[in-house]
Amino acid sequence: MTDPIADYLTRVRNAYLAGHKTVEVPASKMKMEITRTLHEKGYILAYKVVEAQPCNIIKIALKYHPETKKPAIKKIERVSTPGLRQYTDVASMPRVLNGLGIAILSTSKGIITDKEAKELNVGGEVLCYVY
Repeated sequence: MTDPIADYLTRVRNAYLAGHKTVEVPASKMKMEITRTLHEKGYILAYKVVEAQPCNIIKIALKYHPETKKPAIKKIERVSTPGLRQYTDVASMPRVLNGLGIAILSTSKGIITDKEAKELNVGGEVLCYVY
């Protein structure tokens, strides 16, 4: 697999489109941090790491609106790819949906959102947009 982050985002997107309650993805440190960020910002209900062979699995509980059953994530898209990395500094930080969405960045301070990166005054690689 050449792009595990794109595979992770695609699995989550497809699970939302299919109306699933949970989705399982192979675990890595980067995927764990992206999942933690999505959970902190309220885009997913919960997550846990399941010990399995040959690799661990992240089990994610997806979040839907209680009445309309619409998914919490309307769009989740990969920005930086292995063939074309997208970097940004604090001055040119992307605004997702005029500040309603989040951009997840990989910085020297770890995996954080665009708003946290502005507060910490750091730039980095833009991994994905979520709204």
